Amino acid sequence: MAMTMELDALEGPPAREPPPIRRLEESVVNRIAAGEVIQRPFSAVKELVENSIDAGSTSISVVIKDGGLKLIHVSDNGHGIRHEDLPILCERHTTSKLSSYEDLQTISSLGFRGEALASMTFVAHVTVTTITEGQTHGYRVSYKEGVMEQEPRPCAAVKGTQIMVENLFYNVAARRKSFKNLSDEYARILDVIGRYAIHKINVSFSCKKHGDSRADIHTTGVGSRTDAIRSVYGPAVARELVEVTASDNEPSHSVFKMEGFISSANYSAKKTTMVLFINDRLVECTALKRAIEVVYSAILPKASKPFIYMSILLPPEHVDVNVHPTKREVSLLNQESVVDNIQNAVEAKLMQSNTTRTYYVQKTLPGASQVINSEEEESPSQKLGTKSQKVPVHKMVRTDSSNPAGRIHAFLQKKPVGGQESQGDLAVMRCAVRQRRNPKETADLTSIQQLVNAIDCNTHSGLLDIIKQCTYVGMADDILALLQYKTQLYLINVVKLSRELMYQQAVRRFAHFNAIQLSNPAPVFELLMIALDEEEQAGLWQESDGPKDEIAKLNMQLLEKKAELLAEYFGIRIDKQGNLHSLPLVLDQYTPDMDRLPRFVWTLANDVDWDEEKECFESLAASVGDFYALHPPLLPNPSGEGLKFYQISKEKCSIEQPTANEQQNIDQENPANETNIDQELLAEAETGWAQREWTIQHVLFPSMKLFLKPPNHMANDGTFVQVACLEKLFKIFERC
Repeated sequence: MAMTMELDALEGPPAREPPPIRRLEESVVNRIAAGEVIQRPFSAVKELVENSIDAGSTSISVVIKDGGLKLIHVSDNGHGIRHEDLPILCERHTTSKLSSYEDLQTISSLGFRGEALASMTFVAHVTVTTITEGQTHGYRVSYKEGVMEQEPRPCAAVKGTQIMVENLFYNVAARRKSFKNLSDEYARILDVIGRYAIHKINVSFSCKKHGDSRADIHTTGVGSRTDAIRSVYGPAVARELVEVTASDNEPSHSVFKMEGFISSANYSAKKTTMVLFINDRLVECTALKRAIEVVYSAILPKASKPFIYMSILLPPEHVDVNVHPTKREVSLLNQESVVDNIQNAVEAKLMQSNTTRTYYVQKTLPGASQVINSEEEESPSQKLGTKSQKVPVHKMVRTDSSNPAGRIHAFLQKKPVGGQESQGDLAVMRCAVRQRRNPKETADLTSIQQLVNAIDCNTHSGLLDIIKQCTYVGMADDILALLQYKTQLYLINVVKLSRELMYQQAVRRFAHFNAIQLSNPAPVFELLMIALDEEEQAGLWQESDGPKDEIAKLNMQLLEKKAELLAEYFGIRIDKQGNLHSLPLVLDQYTPDMDRLPRFVWTLANDVDWDEEKECFESLAASVGDFYALHPPLLPNPSGEGLKFYQISKEKCSIEQPTANEQQNIDQENPANETNIDQELLAEAETGWAQREWTIQHVLFPSMKLFLKPPNHMANDGTFVQVACLEKLFKIFERC
């Protein structure tokens, strides 16, 4: 019996048949592939940004929530997506970048596989809003598992494409739980955006957290590469940069051209930052990174690391881009030779720039250790800090300019208007204008200097302090807005304030304007005719004044004569055929109401004093200020009494008129008959008014805090009116 058991133990378990090979379901295959392409939230951001760049965008905005797991919103102003391409947009291996495998040999676009959007739809909810040039409206469509959930819906849209990725990895629980630190994921996204921002210097990038008022990365797309590096990585890196170049045209060794910036011997960091682009593609090259670190190790102190930016151009046929699922790596022909040449160029440049070294030493000044005045004694409350000091309840500030919780919009739930959330916000505008423009830089004309000095000398210090420290509360009506300053509540006239701000900006940006290019040149003659029709309706033109066409022709001839001055100093370009091509960019992220363009052209021809230099520039700036001011839209506000304007007359609704009794019965049965409302016109008005209110909060008020110097007359002309004071309210309530 014992012998039998020993033999069974030697033979082991009975042999099993090999498991059968099964064909995986298509959904399983797609989800596995999605996990390879979209490994982390920053992978999705990288793919979407690359698509925006391939679309020819000049402005790319990214909004992130919860490290990208909750929301990734990427909007651009590229050429958009054709309506007929939307059904197959998110199918796997659908792309506009190539049509055959041979095209990979000469591929120049960043995307080519057609897997990114498809992969996102298998692990997230994807919504696309797009409009192409020439379309009157855009389309919005949602995707799931590579297919549309419904037919594309027409919607209002701005130029380009907006892609919203929500609930990333919602169906991959293990992957989602692995992202424990959302701040790290957001840092990875910022790193990717920053790298593209310093390479694509002709593209404006911005990236911020959802709900934040400040953008963590913003570039303007108009500066130099050094400016972009300063904006993304800080002035400590930018001031220590050294330009480096290398090239080789010998086919037997390598053919390439390299341009870049490296940090000098005076810069050191704890970690190497290497931004490498090969044929405009963001990649990593371990061999090149190690070779450059070897050069720096002989110069920098131990544990100090450099900053490196390089852009390498090679013939497309010398680069294999299809070697990594996320396109993070590429394979180069004659890689060893390329690396050696670049290493030698970096070493030579560092040797040339190593003639001087800078060391920072902090010296203790006499008496610096004496924090508290010897004549005064510390009280127990001072030792405990300021937190122990109680503020009287009637003097406590409930909200401040850095906390948006006290605004009206925090207590209201409004239906979002399409395209609102994708636009740039407070920090986008703030960083742009700070980088692009120093308010003290003006043209070297005496008249402009006099206008600037007049603005500075006529500034009301009290109102300036209110503007700098105020908190936006909300709109009280079409003209007046509420703002809080400390414990006081003010009503301010938005139109007057915005007009003054635009005037001051026009003066300070004199001869330094960027241009807003009109998509279609506007004939000046037709604009003047429209303005004359408006003058006639207002009773300001009569037949005795002369024929309209003659007046418009004379005004057009005047503007054509002044076209060179308008273009050079104010960015208003009128060609020889009398067409208006561009307008000045007075505030970043803000475009004026084009419904007021005819009136603006009319004022240029009639309200400007063209004889005296100072008066000419002053009146021109005033005309620009009035045009760019935030006037109420021409369509009445539909949220109040203005809704009656959008009611369609009964004659248009029915050919046969009902009797009075019949009409009364109809009104009683259906008092809010929606068929009597012009829904299209109503939607246009709601969009216009919502856009204006958004602009007031996110563009006007931040710009006022940065630039506006309120003149003295605003203290007495009703622009600022105090309506409440917390201390006085407490006295009133105490009496009750």
